[in-house]
Amino acid sequence: MSDTVIRVEGLGKKYIIGHERNGSDGLRHRLNDFLTAPFRRFRNSQSEIRNPKSEAFWALKDVSFDVTQGEVVGIIGRNGAGKSTLLKILSRITEPTEGRVRIRGRVASLLEVGTGFHPELTGRENVFLNGAILGMSREEIKRKFDEIVAFAEVEKFLDTPVKRYSSGMYVRLAFAVAAHLEPEILIVDEVLAVGDAQFQKKCLGKMRDVVGVGRTVLFVSHQMSAIESICTRCVVLNSGQIKFAGTTAEAIRVYSREAVATIDYQDSANIKRVGNGLVRFVSFGLEDEDGQRIYSAASGKPLTLVFGYEASPCPQNSLSFGFSLHTTTGQTICVLYSDYQGISFSPVHERGVLKFTTPRLILAPGTYYVAVRLLVNGKETDFPKDFVGGFDIDTGDFYGQGVGFHSGNGPVLIEGDWQHLAIT
Repeated sequence: MSDTVIRVEGLGKKYIIGHERNGSDGLRHRLNDFLTAPFRRFRNSQSEIRNPKSEAFWALKDVSFDVTQGEVVGIIGRNGAGKSTLLKILSRITEPTEGRVRIRGRVASLLEVGTGFHPELTGRENVFLNGAILGMSREEIKRKFDEIVAFAEVEKFLDTPVKRYSSGMYVRLAFAVAAHLEPEILIVDEVLAVGDAQFQKKCLGKMRDVVGVGRTVLFVSHQMSAIESICTRCVVLNSGQIKFAGTTAEAIRVYSREAVATIDYQDSANIKRVGNGLVRFVSFGLEDEDGQRIYSAASGKPLTLVFGYEASPCPQNSLSFGFSLHTTTGQTICVLYSDYQGISFSPVHERGVLKFTTPRLILAPGTYYVAVRLLVNGKETDFPKDFVGGFDIDTGDFYGQGVGFHSGNGPVLIEGDWQHLAIT
């Protein structure tokens, strides 16, 4: 199509992973590695055959999609899904192993904080250096210099070496240079996570301005609220392959289901957590009003959240169990600790289960996630760093009138009584 500005066809990127020697290898091995480095590229092409200690890893495999002019396309997926590899290929930083990419228009890429910055140079000098790397002429940089500096909010530190900048100052200046390049295509990879909330809002506004004049944006982020607010559609990557490509709402739903699943006991060893470990969360599940295991719920119906734990001997009535519910964009819906209600537990030695039942679920249809935190005598005993479970809520007849709802109505369904009074 004539308005296609990015075409990706059968893209693949393979890396050869070599197993390291043990730490006893000394200077002789390192010197040998240095001297043989020029020949390594040729040897890598056949290393899978010649070196049984190496293996092939496909960071991307058979990836194909088109992007048309003026689109804002989100690239989402779990860590290691291949997002950054894809953007590096699109930015011409690395070459694909197979397939091809066709790009029509000037590309500006912001892939890592401060890419192209020299730490010994000042902010002023790095604006000109980074602008030149991105393809801006000196006159173009001069013309936009004041606007770049004002956007980055680093006026007071322009003549300070950037090695003394905070990460937030780095990303503000880097984004300002890239955004003011006025590229046909802007590629942004997760860097907005470094800035504060106010600057993130400003960056999203700038990307909307870029799109408003017909330019194209590829945007990688783990912040689903940002993806939802700016992207017209998304590509979901999983293990280097496209799992889904389509509307933003459905892509977030697909990604969310992939990112968080109901956890059983055998999965709990992989949970990243902090705490003294006296009591540890080990499983999560759902039950309906009959005590049957379910995997989705319905608005307006009873729902029981089931949390499994394992424990060392603990004092009586010492355990406070807390959980929180979140939307797919990370918005917190509620936080509840048992001691908010004056309730504490005596942990059962080895393994036990805690159940929380709500008699009438007031959440709108959508996907929700659960986080947990456990305290013993007020001290943190287990705090998993990620969500520990997720579930879908299907459309239910919450008000008994056959009216369906969706996530666009907000996450909470409110109920109450109406009164109509005449004013005299």
